[in-house]
Amino acid sequence: MVTEPILIFWDIYVAIVYGVLYLCFVAYPIVFSEIRGWSAGLSGLAFCGIGTGTLIIIVCEPLIRKWIDSHKPDPETGAPPPEAMVSIVSLGAVLLAVGEIWFAWTCTPEYHWAIPISSGILFGAGNSAVFIYASNYLVHSYNIYAASALAGNAVLRSIMGATLPLAGPALYSALGPHWAGTLLGLIEVACIPIPVIFYLYGGRIRAKSPLIRQMQEDKRRQEEKRERNAERNAERVTVAPNKMDEESDVGGGGVSKIAEKEAVQRGEAEASAGFGMRTGAAVAEEEALTRKR
Repeated sequence: MVTEPILIFWDIYVAIVYGVLYLCFVAYPIVFSEIRGWSAGLSGLAFCGIGTGTLIIIVCEPLIRKWIDSHKPDPETGAPPPEAMVSIVSLGAVLLAVGEIWFAWTCTPEYHWAIPISSGILFGAGNSAVFIYASNYLVHSYNIYAASALAGNAVLRSIMGATLPLAGPALYSALGPHWAGTLLGLIEVACIPIPVIFYLYGGRIRAKSPLIRQMQEDKRRQEEKRERNAERNAERVTVAPNKMDEESDVGGGGVSKIAEKEAVQRGEAEASAGFGMRTGAAVAEEEALTRKR
């Protein structure tokens, strides 16, 4: 991971997004239970906004896929390049930052409860877009090494998701709900250039990756080997019938010669047998000559 710029930046970015998401599980009870005075059960309904945003991204997957497929195909694969996935991540990064800052400045009781919950729609949609399509980008970029790339990403984001929420109560106590949320939103704003740069220059960055170059070379060799094996199999299929035809011709000629020889021998035997035999007419003629004498 440390030798791959793609993994370094994407793992850090996804880890930050993941950590902020889990920090919301601490921030929402503080805002809705402690500040607004809601019960624990009622404050749990505040997460409906995040859930709604997540569902919107899932339902819109066919439309998002059409947008991805509209990108210019990769000349080597004929499919949309991995950077097509990053276009959705870039949109998700903006939604994340807007939703977090919106929540930060509308979460206090002077604003109607529906306003901060509605901010969760953007926040949830942004999170889903980042997680789903960032993973797709890594898979399409590293192909046979995708499992290793995703494993490193999962480890780092899990560490961030486990540790960052521990600072939530102290953060909201020290800065207050407005500036604590604003700080998180500004961190996400600062991370927006990461997907944007990879969307614009991701092809060049992938071309300089030693691991991806090695993977492409291995893939090229495997394809050449597969083509050679296919050519050998085709030659074998072509040669085998010709050989069988030659053998059948040779076998058929041998049989015909044997049959011809047998026919000749049979004719000679019949001729020799018939040489010593007389016909009925010849016998009658000899008897007539004998009587005259």
